[in-house]
Amino acid sequence: MRLLLFGAPGVGKGTQAKLLSSKFNIPHISTGDILRQAVKDETELGKKAQEIMSKGDLVPDDIMIGIIKYRLSKSDCNTGFILDGFPRTTNQAVELDKLLNEMNISDVKLVNISADEEEIVKRLNNRRACKECAHIFTLAEIKSSNTCPDCQAKDSFYLRDDDKEEVIRKRLEVFRNSTEPVLNYYKKQGKVISVNGLGAIEEVNKELLKILGK
Repeated sequence: MRLLLFGAPGVGKGTQAKLLSSKFNIPHISTGDILRQAVKDETELGKKAQEIMSKGDLVPDDIMIGIIKYRLSKSDCNTGFILDGFPRTTNQAVELDKLLNEMNISDVKLVNISADEEEIVKRLNNRRACKECAHIFTLAEIKSSNTCPDCQAKDSFYLRDDDKEEVIRKRLEVFRNSTEPVLNYYKKQGKVISVNGLGAIEEVNKELLKILGK
């Protein structure tokens, strides 16, 4: 099974991707995680990505396509993969199609997860990241704790620049203008599966599995 997870920032793509990855035993490939790791490691790519992402803009196509090509070539993708956060533009979709054709992969489906924009703003503004492990939690998950549930670091939570309201709204504007046309690109190919992402995580996943089962 080869899936592209699609939707606005904060719609729940990453969460659903992890659940599907566990269910079907295929890798969850998150371009966001790859970029955040590069930022943490302070690589040349990470420094460029940090500057771009902190403004709410998209990382240039040449950087993203290079990362995806390298990752899909790994052996754990031979039986399937879940690509989360790519493609974000029609040009990336075209380039991804070229890459998949070269790899003789034709059974890709785009999973479109939708949600109300104001709900997305609320969700993202309620997230906090750990400075040590870079994992992200909701305020409900960490409550009044000052200790990271994953790495046990203390007093490490902070609001990322791209989770601040003004940047979130800029990201949503970028999504509408640059990314939404990707949905139409795949609709023309008959490769789109849609699900409402506003329900509880388990409910959304159940509906998604039901659709995929068909």
